[in-house]
Amino acid sequence: MSEQDIITLARQGDQAAFTLLVQTYQTAIYNLCYRMLGEADQAQDATQETFLRAYTQFHRYDAERSFKTWIFSIASHYCIDRLRRRRVTWVDIDDEPLAGHPMLREKRVGPEDSALQRERAADVQALLETLPAKDRAAVVMLYWYDLSYQEIAEATGTTVSAVKSRLHRARAAMAEGIETRDVRPEPRPSPRTSPLAGRPALALGMA
Repeated sequence: MSEQDIITLARQGDQAAFTLLVQTYQTAIYNLCYRMLGEADQAQDATQETFLRAYTQFHRYDAERSFKTWIFSIASHYCIDRLRRRRVTWVDIDDEPLAGHPMLREKRVGPEDSALQRERAADVQALLETLPAKDRAAVVMLYWYDLSYQEIAEATGTTVSAVKSRLHRARAAMAEGIETRDVRPEPRPSPRTSPLAGRPALALGMA
């Protein structure tokens, strides 16, 4: 059965089909929420809320649109709202191009030991948490999930031009933070296992 078949069944109210979608995307959504919010408990809550919203709002889903983009949109907007309540400061920038720092380009896990990886991951997370919410969302979607500028624009409800501007701002801020902290490039993280794994229906109250 293709994902589109599963989506069709889920839109018709088939809970088993929706549970399959949860199983497919819950780890990616949890990782996104964790990168956005920086706390495991909040990421777990945000993941549950994302799928609850998707379940109750499935009638609004456009079948011509990527389901992945749609579910990422729900998650990112929820996390952005959570971060706004933390009184995140917004900063204006220009649109001048900026080359990505090697830290953001490195995607392969090297031979470093796990302790060093954890240290690097903590450094990267700390840098992410200095970014405004929408900038952080753009960085995570691009560098951790390989979404295109167009997909990020759709997920965040903005334009490709605005996405590029946000990425410029984020790269500039993180590059400055890297120089300050002397942070070494972090290998692309292995998928973090969601606390919801193995029990999506129960976690969503749909068991």
